[in-house]
Amino acid sequence: MFFASDNAAPCPPEVMAALSAVNQGFAMPYGNDAHTARAVQVIRDLFEAPEAAVYFVSTGTVANCLSLATVSPLWGAVFCHTNAHVQEDECGAPEVFTGGKLLLVPGEHGRMCPEALDKAIRGQKPGVVHSVQPGAVTLTNITEGGTLYTVEQTRAIAAVAKAHGLPLHLDGARFANAVAASGATPAELTWKAGVDIVSFGGTKGGLMGAEAVIFFNPEKAFEFELRRKRSGHLFSKTRYLAAQFEGWIAQGQWLTHAAHANAMAARLAEGLAKIPGVAVAPEAAANILFVKLPEETVEKLREAGAVFYLRGDDYARLVTSWATTEDDCDRFIALAAA
Repeated sequence: MFFASDNAAPCPPEVMAALSAVNQGFAMPYGNDAHTARAVQVIRDLFEAPEAAVYFVSTGTVANCLSLATVSPLWGAVFCHTNAHVQEDECGAPEVFTGGKLLLVPGEHGRMCPEALDKAIRGQKPGVVHSVQPGAVTLTNITEGGTLYTVEQTRAIAAVAKAHGLPLHLDGARFANAVAASGATPAELTWKAGVDIVSFGGTKGGLMGAEAVIFFNPEKAFEFELRRKRSGHLFSKTRYLAAQFEGWIAQGQWLTHAAHANAMAARLAEGLAKIPGVAVAPEAAANILFVKLPEETVEKLREAGAVFYLRGDDYARLVTSWATTEDDCDRFIALAAA
């Protein structure tokens, strides 16, 4: 009954098989190998973006930070939701890498309000030397609140960004879950909706520490390469990162696993909602739930071995993964109801 984070799940068999297969013989370093080239092509095909520049890094934080640093100047501001991962969970790294600052935009359920974004950008007085200049916009899908940006909602944010001449970055640590929840294609949820750069998360979906950064317009891509090297994030044996993506995507397992994680969260939500004194936040769309639990229920669940985080005094954050089982969910529900 491990619901603390999808980061804690093991790697699925196809990822381990891909790592084993790539561990045969020699290959050119720094991404100049056939395995990396194949993985790049697999991702281009998945996103219907044959010209996209694709790069592999080891963590979501560095994927986000290097992406934003590439497109936002030292005197720039990156606009994000008040509770975005780049704001709450990256230890100031976005400011370190970009040299600029984050400006927070409100919005319900973890999603930026387009009108609030427009107001925030205008409030920075573009062209006035005394004001930090608008640099970029970043959104998170799935959000930290467990909610989904639909294609239409993504377009609305992109329209504001484009009206101000700003690039739009997508923190897609749980992008697979967003695709599974939305029913849209990766292309529809990204570049077709106005997204310029994606941090395509693999680790939360089951990879052993691998993320991909996608520039749909590769014009700025070489600067990203330089920043990746300068910051110490260019892996010599890049093939071990790339192979994980190829194995994960090739047979569609990336989406199958995400759909399973989403289904397990829905199973939890349905069962817990029937218990008196328990309240499930209704906005959850994917594999993150926020559930209000009585204190005695929290204690009982933890004593029985359930692992999860609390948000505030009584809201539990429950995160499911590709490896979560129906039995895990049913035991948790039964204990909460007892």
